[in-house]
Amino acid sequence: MAKHPKFTNNLIKESSPYLLQHAHNPVNWEAWNAKTLQRAIEENKLILISIGYAACHWCHVMEHECFEDEDVARTMNSHFINIKVDREERPDIDHIYMDALQMMTGSGGWPLNILALPDGRPFWGATFVKKQEWILVLNQLQELYENNPQKIIGYAENMAHGLKEINTVAIEKNSDIITVSDIKEIVKDWSTYFDTFLGGYKRAPKFMMPVNLNFLLHYGHSQKDDAINKYVHTTLTRMAWGGIFDHVGGGFSRYSVDTKWHVPHFEKMLYDNGLLISLYAKAYAATKNTLYKNVVQQSISFIEEELLDASNGFYSSLDADSLTKTGKLVEGAFYVWEEKQLQKILGENYPLFADFYSINSYGFWEEDNYVLIRDAEATEIGDKYNLSEEQVFNIITKCLDSLKQEREKRDKPRLDDKILTSWNGLALKGLTDAYRYLGNKKYLEMAQRNAHFILNNLVDKEGRLYHNHKNGKSTISGFLEDYAAVIDGFISLYEVSYDETWLIHSLKLTHYVLDNFSDTSTGLFFFTSNKEEALIRKTLEVADNVIPSSNSIMAHNLLKLSKYFPEENFETRLKQIMNTMRKSITDNPQNHANWLHLSLLMSQDYYEVVVIGENFEPICRSLINNYLPNAIFAASNSKASNLPLVKNRYIDNKTLIYVCKKGTCQLPVEETEDALKIVKAQF
Repeated sequence: MAKHPKFTNNLIKESSPYLLQHAHNPVNWEAWNAKTLQRAIEENKLILISIGYAACHWCHVMEHECFEDEDVARTMNSHFINIKVDREERPDIDHIYMDALQMMTGSGGWPLNILALPDGRPFWGATFVKKQEWILVLNQLQELYENNPQKIIGYAENMAHGLKEINTVAIEKNSDIITVSDIKEIVKDWSTYFDTFLGGYKRAPKFMMPVNLNFLLHYGHSQKDDAINKYVHTTLTRMAWGGIFDHVGGGFSRYSVDTKWHVPHFEKMLYDNGLLISLYAKAYAATKNTLYKNVVQQSISFIEEELLDASNGFYSSLDADSLTKTGKLVEGAFYVWEEKQLQKILGENYPLFADFYSINSYGFWEEDNYVLIRDAEATEIGDKYNLSEEQVFNIITKCLDSLKQEREKRDKPRLDDKILTSWNGLALKGLTDAYRYLGNKKYLEMAQRNAHFILNNLVDKEGRLYHNHKNGKSTISGFLEDYAAVIDGFISLYEVSYDETWLIHSLKLTHYVLDNFSDTSTGLFFFTSNKEEALIRKTLEVADNVIPSSNSIMAHNLLKLSKYFPEENFETRLKQIMNTMRKSITDNPQNHANWLHLSLLMSQDYYEVVVIGENFEPICRSLINNYLPNAIFAASNSKASNLPLVKNRYIDNKTLIYVCKKGTCQLPVEETEDALKIVKAQF
């Protein structure tokens, strides 16, 4: 019989797994809602806002050290209105208070702990804090608020002003587009930060940054820049070889704590894997490197096995922590191996496996544990054992299968089973790219089922998106990131299925964004719709990070949709946006890689490739599996299509390929190679 918990707070009413993790803390936690915020004002109490997410290791540590402690709880309950926020459910709140923390301390992270005035304006912040320091800080700040409130109010007023200022975009009166020459200079300066031996940046921790690599893959390919191409493929290879990739079960962890991609922060997120599936699929198309293909296949297997809901939505993440045999919650426990375990499981194959995955000083982590990491090509291992590359991989595959069976006996990391619209959009895009470049029909079918899940569960009767879905319910209104990612996913699905339904849905959602998220002064889009509750700031999310910013994804969408629907005048809006962003892109390209990618696309020839006729499917298949980032695709076997690119181009008993630029087409051709010659002229 389960033990009845000693404490239960109001988070028990929530659906977020992260909030529910704290539902039995002695702290009187509340969720973020209008009633709680109003109570803070009425009681003139400071608000303590603690933000994190279910897979966050240090969030768990602080919960154990502070929020489960009754002494801490007494302090918090006596003086503060305590609010827990799941950053993944409420990224709008997280954006504001993370900016505040970075202004205060110069850095950020989670758990994100903020003290704010009763009206929500912040004045103090920190990430992980130990128990005694936490109690001391809280008592000191509460006493200061009682004895000298004007001092705190003054600081909060300055912070509120700073939060608005930091979120403005500096606009210069320069309507010139960023040219390829400009981009070359930018990349030259940027490349001084590259780790050309191990990939990524010259620092630790190392984040995978698929946005940056996606741009650099295109740039290096189109400009025939050998140094950039080498850097990109070094990075992709070392990430795939590293411990950050789960060699046994597939999928990537969050980031590496070291320089060689070895020891990950073990949480596995849907968004990382969606973006990386897309990136590695493109890299495979550009190089035909089988390592990249295998990464795509294994990563899709991971999200299918561990994150796919029966309704065809994808869950959010797996926790960094899992239980050991003794019942202790330890980071990475599910994934690591002791040498004696490997020897016992693998038997005669152990020596080769140990050489392949560095069961030596290079692969050692801590406390007798190894994290699997490669440091050599399979041919090198084969030479040592007088085996072919194929024979080596056959043995390694057999070993990994054995380890997977053994690992299934362990306690799995906790699952965050909420479904987020934006992350599902990223996964949808990953699946469409995987089908496009690998040709596995299963990936298309998974993408179609996921897209229908979004339509059936995450769109309301008025055509608006929700942000989340849990226990059969969708409750939080969609943010810009949801619209941008879903529109991108639907466009991508059209480009591999040629079902015009997905383009129409993309168009409808885009019009909703234009009508309800627009900042007329910049052309950009606010993170929240004008229909939603007002926070202390309206956020413009423009900086690309691990995930591209919602505005940069939306700008890419406008570029594609301007080609599919030229009469909609999306191009004018796109030019306004790019003019607004020009200075930010050129001044800080590292944080605007998706914008830089868009600049590259707009400075090059950009093609519309249209296939019309009964035999369009095999012709499209042979076209789209080429790496052609400077082209969009449309196709039909119908005279009745009203899509502008397709309309009035059908000819009986012929299948024709039109290669167009800005709606002007060259004479149609019938052979795939003839069309490819035109599009590949840029490369």
